[in-house]
Amino acid sequence: MYDGIIFDMDGTIWDSTEEVTKSWKEVVSKYPEVTDEITEDKLKGLFGLLLDDIAVRLFKSVPPERACEIIRECCDYENEYLVKHGARLFPGMEKVIEELSKNHKLIIVSNCQSGYIEAFFKAYPHLEKYFTDYECPGKSGLAKAENIRLVVERNNLKNPVYVGDTAGDAASSKKAGVPFIYARYGFGQVDEYDDVIDTPMELIDKVK
Repeated sequence: MYDGIIFDMDGTIWDSTEEVTKSWKEVVSKYPEVTDEITEDKLKGLFGLLLDDIAVRLFKSVPPERACEIIRECCDYENEYLVKHGARLFPGMEKVIEELSKNHKLIIVSNCQSGYIEAFFKAYPHLEKYFTDYECPGKSGLAKAENIRLVVERNNLKNPVYVGDTAGDAASSKKAGVPFIYARYGFGQVDEYDDVIDTPMELIDKVK
């Protein structure tokens, strides 16, 4: 049995695409030099990448350095917005988290900015108690594979598994030497995985 379950955030625990789109549009409206359209579909295709990579792919109308500056402002406001408004948890996720926490350490590792996972905890304070740790490049300065290794070592996990929804998640898990469960209900397309779920509730039986 797995002793630790490491979750991705976007496309795995919740779908914040609508809220992120709204908050980023508010920020970008202050900068007429940014002519790129921000849509939910675009963001779904970019979630999971490192922040600077998202910036240069999304804000092509400005130089990369400027794109990275603007996206950081977007993310700061996004954190505030999510604390107030939350985002859509995937159906059954609350029950899954509560149930799995009884016999596993639950951890979040996401390619997000500092404050994003904290915003999730503030929006859903009753869920924070079920998680023992979390990490992201905004805190550690490390990419996802290194962050997975970091939380495995920090929490003394002997048999962990990573649950995510993108090919990047799968590659990071493999690089970290951790089995990967593909959340097929999420945003990405993954060809190589150790197991697959089509709903969050299926995870309960998969990790016994």
